Amino acid sequence: MHLRSVYNAAYRLTRDTDRARDLTQDTMLRAFRAFDTFTPGTNARAWLLKITYSVFINQYHHDRRTVATQSIEALEMQHGFEPASPATPMPDPWQPDGWSEPAVREALEALPEEFRATVLLVDVEELSYDEAAVVLECAVGTVRSRLFRARRLLAAALRSYAIADGRTAARTEAR
Repeated sequence: MHLRSVYNAAYRLTRDTDRARDLTQDTMLRAFRAFDTFTPGTNARAWLLKITYSVFINQYHHDRRTVATQSIEALEMQHGFEPASPATPMPDPWQPDGWSEPAVREALEALPEEFRATVLLVDVEELSYDEAAVVLECAVGTVRSRLFRARRLLAAALRSYAIADGRTAARTEAR
């Protein structure tokens, strides 16, 4: 029933079809083995996504943790982010068919893993902040902070795409 959600999450985390299939298989195997730990009446999809994320971190992402990290400010500068005034509404890039748009997929894949995972869980899989915090094993405030920063980075990346694609004239007039 939740296999598609698990595969979609795995694909967006790994960015590779074969690795996503392996991650999905590992997740379902681990869920089967740990089914006695599932609490009936709770969100099964959130439980499976927690397992997916845990397996991803343990098997696929552990090697990448040794890579030097960048500050949030450096990432924002790298993506051409300009601080928005409080009165400037941020566009919502999450339209139902947004994943078919290559620019959205590329912008999401360019995010650092912790931001990408947060966006995936909250905006794509529609988990609550509390559920995402359980999956990511962090505080709810951390989920909110990561989501805010990830959305800003996505907006900046998609704004750059829109400018390059000549789509900003109508958007500029609408603001």
